[in-house]
Amino acid sequence: MAATRLELNLMRLLSRCEAMAAERRDPEEWRLEKYVAALEDMLRELKKQSSKPAPELLNEYSRKVDFLKGLLEAEKLSSSMEKALANQFLAPGRTPTTAKERTPATKTVHLQTKARCTGQMRSELLGTVRSVLLLLRCSSTDCPGCLTSDEKQSAVELDAVLQHHQDVQEKLAEEMLSLARSLKNNTLAAQNVIKQDNQTLSHSLRMADQSFEKLKDESDRLEQHAKKSVDWLLWIMLIVVCFIFISMILFIRIFPKLK
Repeated sequence: MAATRLELNLMRLLSRCEAMAAERRDPEEWRLEKYVAALEDMLRELKKQSSKPAPELLNEYSRKVDFLKGLLEAEKLSSSMEKALANQFLAPGRTPTTAKERTPATKTVHLQTKARCTGQMRSELLGTVRSVLLLLRCSSTDCPGCLTSDEKQSAVELDAVLQHHQDVQEKLAEEMLSLARSLKNNTLAAQNVIKQDNQTLSHSLRMADQSFEKLKDESDRLEQHAKKSVDWLLWIMLIVVCFIFISMILFIRIFPKLK
């Protein structure tokens, strides 16, 4: 099936957005966000068309648009750790958007973003380690006046960063604990339901066995009764036949043939 004009426009805009996402952008850049919003609208319109692409191709378009949207949301986060964690959950496209691409552009963007976030985290970690070593050295030499204003500012920023990381870790721990509790409750509920179903099934099986035994006994009794009825009917028929035969002979003897 030939691609419609809307699908071609979506592919062109998607390729343009992937190229913009691969470049280093100014924090105040707004075009990519507007383009991604336009991609969402075009994708919704494409899904409503009667001559829409195959479901696999639509899923690939949705996957790429969701990746770009998640990438923009991750860039708005303040901490490099949060950005790296958000990028871990992004799913890039599986196929190239254009024929010129050898590998999907979203996959390349994903790798570049992951490397950039890792570099930022490494830089923050190295700065934190330097500040800690400087504080330890000054505290060991009892020279509180050896810190300059920049170093004091760095120490304050270090405390803020450590506090922020601690808050993030506590938040993640609370979310994991909440998920674990929810999973435990769901597991217990499912276990109770399965237990009740097993009890109901066992009761049904016992009732079925009892009914089968009763049906078997009634079948045996009916078979025996049928045999007895056939035997009595046979004897009665034989007696009737014998009686008729004897009666005919007597009738012939008593009333001879007229001449």
